[in-house]
Amino acid sequence: MKASEIRRKYIDFFVEKCGHAEIPSASLIPENDPTVLFTTAGMHPLVPYLLGQAHPKGRRLVDVQKCVRTDDIDEVGDNTHLTFFEMLGNWSLGDYFKKESINWSYQLLTEVFGLDPKKICVTCYEGDDQVPKDEEAAGYWEELGFVRAENAGDNPMRIFFFGKKENWWGPAGQTGPCGPDTEIFYYCGPEGEELQHAPNDENDYYVEIWNNVFMQYNKDESGNFTELEQMNVDTGLGLERLTAIMQGKQSHFETELFSGIIDYLKENGSEEIEESFRVISDHIRAAAFILGDPRGVTPSNTDQGYVLRRLIRRAIRHGRKIGLEGEFTVDLAKTVIATYSDFYTELKQNEEKILTELEREEKQFAETLQNGEKEFNKMLHIMKEHGGKVSGRMAFKLYDTYGFPLEMTQELASEYELEVDVDGFHEAFKKHQEKSRAGAEQKFKGGLADDSEATTNLHTAHHLLLKALQIVLGDHVKQRGSNITAERLRIDFNHEEKMTDEQKQEVEDMVNEKIKEDLPVRRFEMKQDDAANIGAEMEFGQKYPDVVTVYFMGGIETGDESNPVEGWFSAEFCGGPHAENTGKLGAFKIKKEQSSSRGVRRIKAVLS
Repeated sequence: MKASEIRRKYIDFFVEKCGHAEIPSASLIPENDPTVLFTTAGMHPLVPYLLGQAHPKGRRLVDVQKCVRTDDIDEVGDNTHLTFFEMLGNWSLGDYFKKESINWSYQLLTEVFGLDPKKICVTCYEGDDQVPKDEEAAGYWEELGFVRAENAGDNPMRIFFFGKKENWWGPAGQTGPCGPDTEIFYYCGPEGEELQHAPNDENDYYVEIWNNVFMQYNKDESGNFTELEQMNVDTGLGLERLTAIMQGKQSHFETELFSGIIDYLKENGSEEIEESFRVISDHIRAAAFILGDPRGVTPSNTDQGYVLRRLIRRAIRHGRKIGLEGEFTVDLAKTVIATYSDFYTELKQNEEKILTELEREEKQFAETLQNGEKEFNKMLHIMKEHGGKVSGRMAFKLYDTYGFPLEMTQELASEYELEVDVDGFHEAFKKHQEKSRAGAEQKFKGGLADDSEATTNLHTAHHLLLKALQIVLGDHVKQRGSNITAERLRIDFNHEEKMTDEQKQEVEDMVNEKIKEDLPVRRFEMKQDDAANIGAEMEFGQKYPDVVTVYFMGGIETGDESNPVEGWFSAEFCGGPHAENTGKLGAFKIKKEQSSSRGVRRIKAVLS
């Protein structure tokens, strides 16, 4: 079964059999979430609804969410790690719970996808002194024919219990919703040896394919766990992993999701290096999706742009290793667009941007490599004076300052019969990571579920700021990204020129004027077409469901469902949270206006 069929069958099962509403994938660039650079899981866009806010599509939802995780970027090249991936998810927002979730997961895997029940094992939460063992979930698995591992005998359909590290989710921050999960594993090892292996053992023959999270508890500041009034189900099923299993492949890189790219690499390269094939195909796929996203960023030296640049340049470096000549990332991106654009139409819509940015970055990286070689040559006499060795500090400077990969430093060093202090390089690199991580912990403090008064007020001010920018700079201004912490707000918006001091002051004065007017903030669920017709602000290229949540600031209620507020200052598609009125916000101040990337400006602002 092809990946496109798996996507469709998954969605159809939950829509037609289980009464779920299909929702589109959210952007890869999180909105108002300071904890992550990218959307790393299906739950990120749904946080307000998991916390109790009503979703316009109801309490049962299903989607395919595009995700990017770069924590393990250096692990890409093995059988399992990816940076970009698709997560199939079904959701209960205070509706069904463990029994239905477990039964439907098992039914879909065995009856719809045809997986062998005897190759399935599951894990449940073993309990501790804070939260009891999840006997409820285990009991539902037993009803389906599974047996606790200690009593299984020759039955391979076993239930294992693990602690919080393996079978617990959350909270996203220090406090908030969390709970036990049950994970579903599928055996991919030698035939007939199922009973000799178990999930989470060193052989990895049991591959995790589905995780059902039961948001059952709230963790408070004292570390106490109490049961939630609204209990949710959050599930995640990896499309790439399931596709490989259903096609009998050892790796997702052997499926049609990657075969087009890898065929190109084999035909055009002079060396067959499996790791390089995988790194290139993964990184170019991720880069194409990031560039083609409705909120897509461009390569830069900060935040998402830095990660994007690293992905592209790492792919180029591996291209050199397999003997690719000239510029090749554009050709590979065309393959990605052809493979995925039927489902992810934004790739075709933004094709020109994707190809242009890749071509520009590839040329720029070639210049970077030339500069790195020049710097290496400048250092030659120092190296020779130090016993013919390139110090770790020097090798890291080439890497960090000039983007010069360690492997290329080693290649150049060998030409001059010099050694590279590789251990010293890794030590310098580790110190740099620790420093960056410490900075990130400060930068991204808070959490997905941070709905503090400060954050809520800044979120509300964000709406006022966007509208003021459109009035002062022009209707062409559209949001291209946002990031809100408890200390400040940040908005990226399309505008070619640096704002003048007069323009910044006019925007700031306008926002403060609307704050002083103490405008009411109202939330309405509307048909998407109606919201568009009245001029509610939406992100260009973003996919929205047919029923959306719109926040109005100012105006008078009409009682008309298709036009609920007249005379508003701002109306915007948004999930929340917001202040009840603008008078609570305090004084608004723009702290900085600067370039974010080509054609995109960035404003940071505070409330006091």
